[in-house]
Amino acid sequence: MARLPLINPETINDPEILGIFAWVTEMEGKVPNHFALELNDQALMKHKLGFTKTLWDSCELSMDEIQHVGIIVSTVNGCAYCTGAFCTILADGLGAGAAYAKALVADGADAVIDPRTQTLMRFANKVNRSPEAISDADVESLKAIGLTNKGVIQLIHLVSDFASYNRLNLALDTDYDYATFGPR
Repeated sequence: MARLPLINPETINDPEILGIFAWVTEMEGKVPNHFALELNDQALMKHKLGFTKTLWDSCELSMDEIQHVGIIVSTVNGCAYCTGAFCTILADGLGAGAAYAKALVADGADAVIDPRTQTLMRFANKVNRSPEAISDADVESLKAIGLTNKGVIQLIHLVSDFASYNRLNLALDTDYDYATFGPR
């Protein structure tokens, strides 16, 4: 059970938060528990989740690639909640299938055939584990697969954003609810 109350999303009437809910419902099928948890600070939630929405909507990475980055970061950080969320979106929402999502959790970038996605995942993993170890060659590898300077910044922010959600969900023991998500 979560260490803070889950606020019922149906009690919210703030148009900005409702817009965020519409976005996440389109992505995931309903408002997930970690959003209900974050409703304990609605002002911060608007900014934090608004940032996430802006990042995802404007990112040089595809939705599929964003989920791959989320899986590698969340798996390494030991956040089963977020790992499950990203796997559900990738497997069910984007049609990659459960077997592929499980392989990503087990094998990381080695489970990926696409060289661009492998490069993104390896860079994200390195940023997450040891950002000070990023080299010029690492950044150039991203440019070689088509990212601009803006895309490099976006990828690093994705890693940071996902890691912050990992910490929130781990620290507050968010109740897992993704088994009920996605098309069935």
